[in-house]
Amino acid sequence: MKLYTKTGDQGQTSIIGGRVEKDDIRVEAYGTIDEANSFIGQAMTLLKDEQFADIYQELVKIQHELFDCGGDLAVVKEKYPYKTTIQMVEYLEERIDHYVKEAPELEKFILPGGSGASAVLHIARTVVRRAERCTVTLQKEVEINQNVLIYLNRLSDYLFAIARVINYRLGVRDIEYERSALVFKTKPSKE
Repeated sequence: MKLYTKTGDQGQTSIIGGRVEKDDIRVEAYGTIDEANSFIGQAMTLLKDEQFADIYQELVKIQHELFDCGGDLAVVKEKYPYKTTIQMVEYLEERIDHYVKEAPELEKFILPGGSGASAVLHIARTVVRRAERCTVTLQKEVEINQNVLIYLNRLSDYLFAIARVINYRLGVRDIEYERSALVFKTKPSKE
């Protein structure tokens, strides 16, 4: 297999069921998902220690799921089976809930950063948010798998949660945005 095909030399690319311009919002959306996936891969190189084995394995799963999301956005064929499911979203929600309990309580906005892995995951989180915005724009033009949009929304929250947990496990304090109001208030329980 050749890595270059020369079929895109005129500014078009193949998608599932056709061809589009390389600056098409569909290509921008799944390309941005690919960019986020690459930053997740970079973060994983910094998470090889046993204390991060759980997060590392989850990120491997998420990398595969991001390929599913990108594939679902690259489809223009009718009756093509989507891969991104609501169960994938529910898994992220369960993991977010787990990690929120592990990290210290949050009251104010924090600055992205801390440890190297946390900083890279904050980059991935912001790229996922951009992918989400591109997907919103795409859905205004064509029908999409809505689970992709929901998945991207939860994924950015998941990445935020694990970035904080990584810092916590390493003993690195999150730095609060100094002019932040109290934005994350604990809701009183209804007991």
